[in-house]
Amino acid sequence: MDVAVAKPEPAAQAVALADRCRTELDRVDQLLEGFLVLARAQHGVLPDDARISLRDLVSEAVAVRAADIAEQDLRDTALVQGSPTLLARMVSNVFDNAIVHGSGWIRVATASEGGWSELVVETGGAVLDQEHVDRLAQPFQRLVADRTGSERGTGLGLSIVAAITDAHGGRLRLLARPEGGLRVTISLPAVAA
Repeated sequence: MDVAVAKPEPAAQAVALADRCRTELDRVDQLLEGFLVLARAQHGVLPDDARISLRDLVSEAVAVRAADIAEQDLRDTALVQGSPTLLARMVSNVFDNAIVHGSGWIRVATASEGGWSELVVETGGAVLDQEHVDRLAQPFQRLVADRTGSERGTGLGLSIVAAITDAHGGRLRLLARPEGGLRVTISLPAVAA
């Protein structure tokens, strides 16, 4: 592709084909990366291990997406033990899912409670069926069947979140908000400073 496009005055068809191929290769690369992260997390393979503040991870992710997040309440959290790389991916996936699939607004909060560090992400949107929401942590599950294969993701985001949460001894709760939208709560065991 690069050779064909690098020629002097490349054919418009070659340039269009190269652009389409690059877009598809990027999507395949994203999908494969998602599979690798999911497999590592499901097998408990933590690439690095450290004590880290969930609040700090969330603050970094919020900074990148500040324009999309309507409200934030980032209280200090207790430290958690685990892979900073995977935990950052977990937080990013939750936010990206909220941005892509939510509508209206996004609220983010962190807190510590009863030996747990928690991240709560809420979105506005349509009223959702809790039975469908309960399946979202499984690979390739979407709330709307016609979105499968769409440009809006791979259907792996929340399954990766679930696997990373589980690999760190945590709990993931997905709740359809009665007034519409979704509430995602991630609880990770706190460790001593």
